[in-house]
Amino acid sequence: MTTDYKVNLRAIVLDVLLEVLEKGAFSHLVLHQALCKYGYLEKNERAFVSRLAQGCIARKIELDYRIDQISSVKTKNMKPVIRNILRMTTYQIWYMDQVPDHAACSEAVKLAGKRGFASLKGFVNGVSRSLAREKKKGQEELPFCVKYSVPEWMDAYFSTFYDECTRQEIWEACLKENDWNSTQKKGLCVRLNCSRKPEKEILELLHEDGVTAEPIDGIHHAYLIRGYDTVDRLKAFQEGYIQVQDGSSILAGQAAAPSAGAYCIDVCAAPGGKSIHLADLLNGSGMVESHDLTMQKVDLIQENIQRCRFENIQASIADACEDRPEAHEKADLLMADLPCSGLGVIGQKPDIKYQMTKEKMDSLAALQRQILAVVQNYVKPGGVLLYSTCTINPAENQENVAWFLKQFPFQLESLSPYLDETIFGDGIQRGYIQLLPGVYSGTGFFIARLRRI
Repeated sequence: MTTDYKVNLRAIVLDVLLEVLEKGAFSHLVLHQALCKYGYLEKNERAFVSRLAQGCIARKIELDYRIDQISSVKTKNMKPVIRNILRMTTYQIWYMDQVPDHAACSEAVKLAGKRGFASLKGFVNGVSRSLAREKKKGQEELPFCVKYSVPEWMDAYFSTFYDECTRQEIWEACLKENDWNSTQKKGLCVRLNCSRKPEKEILELLHEDGVTAEPIDGIHHAYLIRGYDTVDRLKAFQEGYIQVQDGSSILAGQAAAPSAGAYCIDVCAAPGGKSIHLADLLNGSGMVESHDLTMQKVDLIQENIQRCRFENIQASIADACEDRPEAHEKADLLMADLPCSGLGVIGQKPDIKYQMTKEKMDSLAALQRQILAVVQNYVKPGGVLLYSTCTINPAENQENVAWFLKQFPFQLESLSPYLDETIFGDGIQRGYIQLLPGVYSGTGFFIARLRRI
C-alpha cells in the first residue's frame, strides 16, 4: 500500500473526509460516489479507501484526542486539510497494522505538500512521528466516550435507557463495522427473491460466480455472501434474484407476512427493499403501492422494481404527512418504516453520531407521530400496520407505540408466528422487538406489529 499509484489512494480518502467531516455530507453517499468514480481500482485498493475513510469518520473523536495529546495546535484550530491528513495518519498508525508507521508518516507529509501546504510539512512530519512513538509506548486507558468515539451528550442520553455494559456493546459493535475489509470478512447481507427463482438455483448461480453464501439464522432467505468483487457484477443481482438488504430490515418484511392477494402500502419506501420483499412474499398475487416524497427517491424504487422484474408493485410520489382519502381502509398491510435518527446504523453511517442532536431526535419522534396519525387511516378493519425504524432511541420506538395505542383503535400482535423465539427471545410475544447492535448480529432496529381492531 506504500508504492506509487497513478491515483493516490490517500488523496481520495482525504477528499471524502473533507466532504463528510468538514461540510456535513453523508458518508455513505460520498464514499459510494468516490468508489464508483475510481471503480477501475483493484479490489484491495478500493478496500483500503473504504476502510481508511470509514475508520477515520467512525473514530474521529478518538483520533482528535490522540492528536491533541501530542500537538501544540489543537485539531479544532488546524486547517481542515491538515487536521484530516493527521486523522488519516493516526488511524493508520493505530488501526492498520499492514501499513508501516514510517510509510503513513511520509505519505502524510507528501500529501500536505501536494495540497498546497508545503510550509506545514515540518509540522505534519513532527506530529505524525510523535504519534508513531506514542503508539509504541503501549495502549493507554482512554475515557469511555473517547474510546468508543461517541459524543458525551449521546452516551449520557442513552445511559437513562441502557446500562454501561449494554452501551459498551452497542458502541463497540458500531466501530467493528469498520474493521479491515469488513464487508468481505463478515459478508454482505442479501435476500433471495425466491418467487422469481427457487432458492437452490439462486445459490447455484452465486456459486458459479465464485461466491460463497452463508445462511443467517432466523432470517428467511437471507445470506451473507463473500468472494465477489462488486455485487452489481453478479449475474444473480443483474437478473434480480437477490436484493442487497440489511438482515434487520429483512425481519420487518418477515414480521409483516402479507397474506396471498393482500393489498399493501409502503409509505416511506425508498430505496424499495421492503416493498420488493413484500412483492416477493405475495408470490405474484396482490399489489404493493410503494411511495416516497420525491421523484429522486421514487426513481430508486423504480430501479429495484425493474431489476427484480416484479409486476405486482407500483411506485409513485406521495407525502406521508398528507392524508389521501382515496386510500382510506384500502390496505390489508401498511408498512411504515419511518424517517428516524438512524442511531441503529451508526456502524454503516458513522457520521450520524456527529450530526444528530437531542433536538433533532425530538423533532423526528414528533414527525413519526404525525405520519402515523395519517397513515393509520389507510388500514382496513382487521388489517395490519407494521411500524419500524432503524434507531435504538426508545422515544422514537416504544414510546411512540404506546402513544399510538392510546390514540387509535389498534392493538399489538405477537411476533411469535413470524420470528424465531429461540433467537430473538420470548419478548417477541408482546408484539414488538428492539434489536441492538452488538446484542444481535444485525444493525439496531425496531419492529412493532399492530392490528386494527
